[in-house]
Parts: sequence; structure tokens; C-alpha cells
Amino acid sequence: MGTGDPAGVAIAHAMTSGMGGLRTTGDLVARMQITRGMKIDTAKQYVADKLGVSLADIHDAVAMRETREDLRIGLLQSLPGQPKGIEAKHNIAELLGLELNSLRASKTRIKG
Repeated sequence: MGTGDPAGVAIAHAMTSGMGGLRTTGDLVARMQITRGMKIDTAKQYVADKLGVSLADIHDAVAMRETREDLRIGLLQSLPGQPKGIEAKHNIAELLGLELNSLRASKTRIKG
């Protein structure tokens, strides 16, 4: 019994995962929808404005890789010298004007 088209799973996954997460700005748009209750179009425009890019660019994986690298807000595949984890999250929060519980908790522990 065959497993079907192996590329079919990747295509289905890419289509159902929305804007591509860290590949583009899907993670940032979703964060604005969740934390601020924004509708998707409003969240996309907000993120594009904060990143200083066009609405079309936030869907472009090549343009967004460069933007994410320049703004130091995390990449799908991290590069030496680029932030990841909590550092990238801090940069995202600052850029989008968010206060995140995980960052507040880590600041409290550091000041402790």
C-alpha cells in the first residue's frame, strides 16, 4: 500500500499554516489578532506599518527574511549573530508595542 504523494502533505501543511509563520509574518499577524483582538486585515496592516514594509511584502518570504534579519526579530533558520528565542521575542514585543507575560517574568527573575 502506497503512501500517496509525499509532496502533497507539505503542500497541504503550507496552505493550512496561513502566512508561513516565521517565513513571512504569520506569527506577528497572529500575535496581534490574539493580543489585541484585531481582525486579520487590520492586523496585517498594523504589522506592515510597524515593519516599514508594504502589505504585499508581508506575504513575500524573500522580502521578509531580509526584513526580519534587519529588524532582528527572528528567522526560521537562525544565523550566527542573529537573535533567537527570548531575545527575538523581546525585539518583537518592542517593535509591535506589546507587553508579554513571558518577558515580564524573565525581567523579574533577572532583577530578582
